[in-house]
Amino acid sequence: MLYVIRHGRTDWNVLYKLQGQIDIPLNDEGRQMARDAAREYADINFDICFCSPLVRAKETAEILLEGRNVPIYFDERLKEMSFGNYEGSQRVYEQPDHPIRPLFMEPENYKAPETAESLEHLMARTGEFLEEKAYPLVKEGKDVLIVGHGAMNSSIICQFYKRSLKDFWKEDIKNCKLKTLI
Repeated sequence: MLYVIRHGRTDWNVLYKLQGQIDIPLNDEGRQMARDAAREYADINFDICFCSPLVRAKETAEILLEGRNVPIYFDERLKEMSFGNYEGSQRVYEQPDHPIRPLFMEPENYKAPETAESLEHLMARTGEFLEEKAYPLVKEGKDVLIVGHGAMNSSIICQFYKRSLKDFWKEDIKNCKLKTLI
């Protein structure tokens, strides 16, 4: 089986700030969300966990898997999408001229600003991860957990279901809610 989960809440989530690759930790609510998820998913087997190296994902994985004999491997390809100079921007959805807004409103038309990562690059790096790491283990019958982020997890789900960029945000990726892909 292949599972995907997003990290717990951070102070920047609460403020609607673009986190991207800035290393923001979980807040107390986010840690509690991870503890709650650990209880909720205690009966689901995970043989291996791959995780973003960003602290909010790392903390979530460690809390979620505490007391289990599940190895956690960190992979740079699982970092959140980079928003470049726009990381830290607040309430992007409410700013019609914000250069990152199209990513959330019409992802198929998103053109990454100069310092930000394109959807094509995000899809390429997560697709490479899936082909090299996740899919071979799933084919061997392993239960694989990926702990990541909103856009990064959306790229994995989009590729798994072979969706177009128009449906990039089709899944509602909530903090600490497990998504079973296969």
